[in-house]
Amino acid sequence: MAYFAYKGRNAGGQLVEGRLEAATSGAVADVLLGQGVVPVEIRETKAAAKASSGGFNITLGKPKVGHIDLLLFSRQLHTLMKAGVPILRALAGLQESAINPAMKAVIQDVRESLEGGRELSVSLARHPKVFSPFYLSMVRVGEATGMLEEIFLRLFEHLEFERFMREQVKAALRYPMFVVLAMVAAIVIINLFVIPAFAKVFAGFGAELPLMTRILLATSAFFVEGWPYMLVAAVGGIFGFRAWVGTPEGRYQWESIALRFPIAGKIIHKAALARFARSFALGTRSGVPVMQALANSAMTVDNSYIARRIDAMRENVERGESVLRAAITTAIFTPVVLQMVAVGEESGALDEMMEEIGQMYQREVEYELKTLGAQIEPILIVCLGVLVLILALGVFLPMWDLGKAALKR
Repeated sequence: MAYFAYKGRNAGGQLVEGRLEAATSGAVADVLLGQGVVPVEIRETKAAAKASSGGFNITLGKPKVGHIDLLLFSRQLHTLMKAGVPILRALAGLQESAINPAMKAVIQDVRESLEGGRELSVSLARHPKVFSPFYLSMVRVGEATGMLEEIFLRLFEHLEFERFMREQVKAALRYPMFVVLAMVAAIVIINLFVIPAFAKVFAGFGAELPLMTRILLATSAFFVEGWPYMLVAAVGGIFGFRAWVGTPEGRYQWESIALRFPIAGKIIHKAALARFARSFALGTRSGVPVMQALANSAMTVDNSYIARRIDAMRENVERGESVLRAAITTAIFTPVVLQMVAVGEESGALDEMMEEIGQMYQREVEYELKTLGAQIEPILIVCLGVLVLILALGVFLPMWDLGKAALKR
């Protein structure tokens, strides 16, 4: 997704400026309108400093507001407001109890902004790196409907779901990544230290070596002589890749490729659609218009390719098409999901059906993650077996030939 700088006027006529990340300028306009801001100017800008520097964010010693901080903020604010504590007193208590200095500073600024007469959504919007457009839109809906405490509970559940998905993915990938890193380290050590020692022994044979041995020796020589260049190329490749992914188009292309990865691609796809369905259901159930809910949901999927498909879906709905027909044109939903959308739209219970779809995708992702190790282990075992076979043939074939020659004599 790209970054857009905007200028607009709020309900009080005050000028509001900022920057949002979205698939298109139309999505930014929908988000702003949902926040009660009439856009005056929207233009695409360069990515944020983090992205424009190739994705490296070097801020030593400066704490940041993490996902867990926002999760606790939402939960505690819901609890305090449900108990009847006024919003300013609730924020003052959260500021005192906050452990993260960055979160404490954010809460203090929000509280001071509220004391200055601004709305909560406007006060939170002063910190776009902490509160996403989806979060701000939900708070705006809560202010308009008088259901602010319930909105914070739903936001907490949404953030908890996001955290659960991330932790599940990390836990599932931990073992395979460890095995892959161990294999890479073993290949490097063998080529730099083990095979050169055997090369000296083979040089004394004075006979033609088998093809496999010659390939191993040539590979080892390449590693020994060219490792500085390989290291520079690897570091340059990482920097170049991060810079490419840091651009909107590069990120879009990479994340569309990631959806086609064996095994991992379907997990990424289902996880993104689970986020979309849950956030869309949350928005529509809370009274957010369908088009705005689609625009907000596109920002929660964490995949530029799917975000653009959802934004195209929103544009089709704006032109008067049904949600079902718009969903069919995206080509990202299965026939079963499309049938559920059709039933939900016909019965007027689209929010409930989207919640069911989100739970269905979540269960599928959980199953895929639980079986991820079983799917990857055979591939890793085959790779290890091939590596051992190549080393065994390359090292022992010359010795075998030498032994046979000695027996003939």
